Amino acid sequence: MTKTTGQEPLRAHRSGRPGSSGRTPAVGPRKPWPLALAALILLVLALPGALLVAPGFLGPGFFGAEAPESAPAPPAWQQAPATLSAPQALAPLQQSAPVPLPSAVAAQVDPALKADGGGTFTGMVQDALTGQVLFDRGGAESRVPASNLKLLTAVAALRTLGPDHRFATKVVPGSAAGEVVLVGGGDVLLAAGESKPDQVMGHAGLATLAALTVQALQAAGTTGDIKVVVDDSLFTGAALNPAWQSGDVEAGEIAPLYPLALNSARFDPAVTTGPRPQDSAITAAEEFAARLRAAGAGAGLTVAAGVERSPGASQAAAPALAAVQSATVAEQVNLMLQVSDNYLAETMGRMAALATGRPGSNDGATAVVAAELAAAGIPSDAVKLVDVCGLAMGNQVAARQFTDVVRAITTGADTRLRAALDGFPVGGLSGTLDTRYGDATTSGGAGLVRAKTGTLNTVLALSGYVVDSDGRLLVFSFIGNGLTPGAAGNKEALDRAATALAGCGCR
Repeated sequence: MTKTTGQEPLRAHRSGRPGSSGRTPAVGPRKPWPLALAALILLVLALPGALLVAPGFLGPGFFGAEAPESAPAPPAWQQAPATLSAPQALAPLQQSAPVPLPSAVAAQVDPALKADGGGTFTGMVQDALTGQVLFDRGGAESRVPASNLKLLTAVAALRTLGPDHRFATKVVPGSAAGEVVLVGGGDVLLAAGESKPDQVMGHAGLATLAALTVQALQAAGTTGDIKVVVDDSLFTGAALNPAWQSGDVEAGEIAPLYPLALNSARFDPAVTTGPRPQDSAITAAEEFAARLRAAGAGAGLTVAAGVERSPGASQAAAPALAAVQSATVAEQVNLMLQVSDNYLAETMGRMAALATGRPGSNDGATAVVAAELAAAGIPSDAVKLVDVCGLAMGNQVAARQFTDVVRAITTGADTRLRAALDGFPVGGLSGTLDTRYGDATTSGGAGLVRAKTGTLNTVLALSGYVVDSDGRLLVFSFIGNGLTPGAAGNKEALDRAATALAGCGCR
């Protein structure tokens, strides 16, 4: 194969004078030097052009010249993350990075944030480091927040319980001979099988707890019949909030609340829709009894088939026969935010209430969330809470309060709240944002927008943070109320607005 060099050979063309016969007249012997001189001149004139065109064929740098610089790679904060888990501290940010101009932010966000059909959007954007308001469309107006409310619950849980706290599910001796009591301690992510220390859901398993219980009973010389009762007295008040619509309960959006449950009150951890156990405490106790029966078969123990609810609380000082520990509060908070788990959110609210001396009830949960919001320096006078998962239509929170909450998580002085950073779904990659940010108008936010979603029939919300193209951390909250149910353009409107912030230099 002939290798192309990009330089065509030079040819000397001769022709007769115009109008001649084309025959060259005889002029005697030709002197060679004029022809050589002409060829040299042609070569000198052609060489620069050849050098200009050759790189297109041979590639830059062939003649020793440096290749032109390629377009610079986007900065780290503008690249999709290598892993889906964010660190519990943001990458170092340049405080000297320019703050976007409010007028330029509004010019980007306003056209994007347009309701499809009925309803309206409110919203706010703030600079995370200074709190400067960069966009405000009814940001102080109270709105139904849907599951964005879980951000407030996360703050309350991390402040009262602490990121490293774990919930214990234990077995203690009962008041009668041969009786063991399964005591619910707030872990509603129990697995039926063995404990899985590397997971959040199923971190503690009932099969492991049963094996440990059999070991303790053997060590105590216990044989014969064993009866299992369950103590779920940790939570008080109504197990179902009357503010929840019956259709949501029937659809499996929520279930009656108890302080122990398998798979966040699901029959199967892989099936997150449809009917749920209506008494998760009894369901868990029945599973424990079955596991205890299997584990005790070779140890001289027989376990009764039925389980009963304890008539009262177990003795607080009773020594545990066995116990298993849940994943940390931080890990559970992050799971709650990632998949928007209503049952887990309500449990976290009740456990936060108990940690502050309040009752483990809905009233205790809503009270502690409002109180911890105020204690974190976030004005909560206008906040109205009727649950702590956001399923109820009676909740009222403003976009400004959500941006303040996200600021507290990302840059606030209370470093305990940093533990919630992993919980924000990533646009196009994880959690409740995994299937979004895929079209031409929003793909620029994929991998960059990190935000909590909220969805009810006529409500959509998105609150989170993004680092703009200049390296400035921005927090935002957009809330739509009175929206046309099922209108596809409304989620896209939220995502377009957040995408505009991700690409914003806005000056």
